[in-house]
Amino acid sequence: MAAVYSDSPAQSRGRLFEEPESMHRSCFQRDRDRIIHSSAFRRLKHKTQVFVADEGDYYRTRLTHSIEVAQVARTIAGHMGLDTELTEAVALAHDLGHTPFGHTGEDALHALMGPYGGFDHNAQAIRIVTALERHYAEWDGLNLTWESLEGIAKHNGPVTGDLPYALADYNAVHDLELHTHASAEAQVAALSDDVAYNNHDLMDGLRAGLFSEDDLMELPIISTCFEEVDRRYPGLELIRRRHEALRRVFGVMVEDVIATSDGFLSASGAQSAQDIRELGAPVVRFSEAIWRDLTQIRSFLFARMYRAPSVMEKRAEATRIVSDLFPAFMAAPENLPSSWHPQIEAVRDDTTLARLVADYIAGMTDLYAAEIHERLLG
Repeated sequence: MAAVYSDSPAQSRGRLFEEPESMHRSCFQRDRDRIIHSSAFRRLKHKTQVFVADEGDYYRTRLTHSIEVAQVARTIAGHMGLDTELTEAVALAHDLGHTPFGHTGEDALHALMGPYGGFDHNAQAIRIVTALERHYAEWDGLNLTWESLEGIAKHNGPVTGDLPYALADYNAVHDLELHTHASAEAQVAALSDDVAYNNHDLMDGLRAGLFSEDDLMELPIISTCFEEVDRRYPGLELIRRRHEALRRVFGVMVEDVIATSDGFLSASGAQSAQDIRELGAPVVRFSEAIWRDLTQIRSFLFARMYRAPSVMEKRAEATRIVSDLFPAFMAAPENLPSSWHPQIEAVRDDTTLARLVADYIAGMTDLYAAEIHERLLG
């Protein structure tokens, strides 16, 4: 049964470009399907989560991460009586704007784009779904509903102050009410991101040998879960022990989000989706106790995984590739693919050119960026 504060497809604010409704799918289902079929979504399979794609087939990529986030989000949203298709659409789209090489590539591109308005992967996701996906006859982008666009733009909370240009440009023609919080569905997608990466980064870090199970026994939640597995399955082989423990960690996080959020939603008195937006604070959240524990886990991952020497070596290489490609294309934009040449011919200033180059580089996969770097620069 749908909660009174869920976003109903029947009450959607619609799309920027009107189009007939489907007889078989809700407007939010169509949004989700358009995201899955987009070129940007497919490219996520070769974009870094933590480990670069060529380091092994078992590590998470941005694509597998996004699928895991969507699975968690759909489970939580279903329990809370929210619209699962809208939640899933936001979850699947939340990383579409990421550059090659993950946050390392984003940091490098943001620095290079400093004189031209910077770079922000959340804003770039909006740019992709509203402009850069060019497959439909009547519009650029995917023509998603207002609710999906709002969720992608604001899933981490209100966006105020100096807006990233990619977001400001679209918001000027289609007001996403960036000063408010997003729907409960988008808030679920955001917290599901935390649940997914905290869990799978632990698994990938263990697989990579950056730390051991003994190291994890010093951390809250995780140590308790390993102890429970050891009591129930003494002598269990390594891989099964690891999986059993970490799936319990996963369960602790999901159950905490559901219980805590149910309490906040009941106390909020919200009677509509708009009430959720106007509360002034998020209603989907972890408990304070679990949040403290997760903060400790994230500090451990930062020190032992994200800043591990082998990871830092790859980060330096990624920074060099992006930092070389940007000025190379600025100096010789004709090296962009021929399909981009009509846009190059319309360029009238350095800022427009830089943003065009940033769009191209941000869309690259890890492997393609390395290949183009080798081809252009040796």
